Amino acid sequence: MEIIRTEGLSKEFVSNGKRGQVRMNLAVDHLDLIVNQGEVFGFLGPNGAGKTTTVRMLCALIAPTRGKAWVAGYEVGRQDDLIRGQVGILTETPGLYERLDAFTNLAFFAKLYGVSDIVGQVEKYLKMLGLWDRRTELVGEFSKGMRQKLAIARALLHEPPLLFLDEPTSGLDPDAARTVREFIQELRGQGRTIFICTHNLDEADRLCDRIGVIRQRLICVDTPARLRERLYGRRVRVQLRVVEPEHVATVRTLPFVQEIQVAENAISIRLDAPEMYNPQVVRALVQAGADVQYVEAVEHSLEAVYFDLLAQAGQEERA
Repeated sequence: MEIIRTEGLSKEFVSNGKRGQVRMNLAVDHLDLIVNQGEVFGFLGPNGAGKTTTVRMLCALIAPTRGKAWVAGYEVGRQDDLIRGQVGILTETPGLYERLDAFTNLAFFAKLYGVSDIVGQVEKYLKMLGLWDRRTELVGEFSKGMRQKLAIARALLHEPPLLFLDEPTSGLDPDAARTVREFIQELRGQGRTIFICTHNLDEADRLCDRIGVIRQRLICVDTPARLRERLYGRRVRVQLRVVEPEHVATVRTLPFVQEIQVAENAISIRLDAPEMYNPQVVRALVQAGADVQYVEAVEHSLEAVYFDLLAQAGQEERA
């Protein structure tokens, strides 16, 4: 079941150029996107690609220039108040009240959200994020990690089914970042939908069910595993004691082998269904006199996938 749908969603900003000329800057261009209920969706792209602008449109904070969008069944631009009640948002700059303590900060926002049990909700999320013992301390004295956790608590006070997180672990120390990641996993287990904008590609790889890559236009949407397979296929590396020409020739004769590369006494093989064909590869090499030391899957990082996708998109635009 979908919780976000966009159709041709676009946003242009007006700016003044040289000599007073009016310029239209395209931030998001014809975005067609579906996000399913209960998934963690990663939204990736370089600075200025339109990620934050998209989130602001989907949260009904700014109006699109063209196109349509529906969030939790409500249409952007027509039912904005209802949308705001269905979403929680963590911006890159949390904007907490530094002269108030943690409990008072959350209680203030809980009242704005119309939460019925303000004390209970504030206590619940302060405890979940490990801040209950610091509830009476001024937020201005908090570390960045503590402020980030408090801002996440604020976004969840009204129990929204959809949570938008913009760079949720940016600038956090490893312990605080791990706490935030574990909390995101816990929220997914509760059936919430989480939309994450991040530059942390390793984090996106670990957390996200699917990712979308954008650079004004949406380049692609898929699971990290399928994006790897789409770009590179499935590969295994067979490490030998010594690679001889007859070993390479033997692998080339196997009908299911699509491509091979040789480097440092290892043969890298592209093939479908390694689980099925790896034993045949090993048997053929042993029969050819090779000393097989081990076989391992070749994994490409999401970082490699991301930059290759952007490069392909750039080539297509120039063509």
